[in-house]
Amino acid sequence: MAKKKRSREEIEQAERKDTYDWIQSIVTALIICIVIFLFFVRVIDVRGDSMNPTLHDGQKMLVSGLFYKPKQGDVVIFKTDDYDSEKALVKRVIATEGQVVNIDFDRGIVYVNDEPYEEDYIAELTKVKIDFRGPWTVPDGCVFVMGDNRNKSTDSRDKRIGDVDEREIIGRAYAVIYPFGEMKWIR
Repeated sequence: MAKKKRSREEIEQAERKDTYDWIQSIVTALIICIVIFLFFVRVIDVRGDSMNPTLHDGQKMLVSGLFYKPKQGDVVIFKTDDYDSEKALVKRVIATEGQVVNIDFDRGIVYVNDEPYEEDYIAELTKVKIDFRGPWTVPDGCVFVMGDNRNKSTDSRDKRIGDVDEREIIGRAYAVIYPFGEMKWIR
């Protein structure tokens, strides 16, 4: 059976339809990306060295607060008016509501509920006291946070930050996405 030869007009119509389909697909993908980044996921920069060796100055993290409830060990991003209302802080949750935190600064050990807290991610043992007086019970609806670079971190040991209200938490950091050579999941 012989194929019907398409006219120039039919070819141009098909090309316009293909172009329209591509534009529609690209616009739809862009809208989906915008909605995801507006409501579900954020990209936040790391500023400073308080989370070394886990996170480094200049990295970009993927953060989400959707249906999030802070857990011990999570790396969270929060803002607090008492310290610096312009700057989001990145710290690790050491204890949640009702848990008791104590720190032996001579030995550099953090205790949660009288048990040494396992911390294989810290830069060095906790030797800097700041304003901390323990043992300290974390109030309801709050978390106690510390930087992984303990002796160079402003965190819950500082009365300007103290216990972080869960409502001030923007979300949990899930991954480093930039620089590309340093991409990794955050634990």
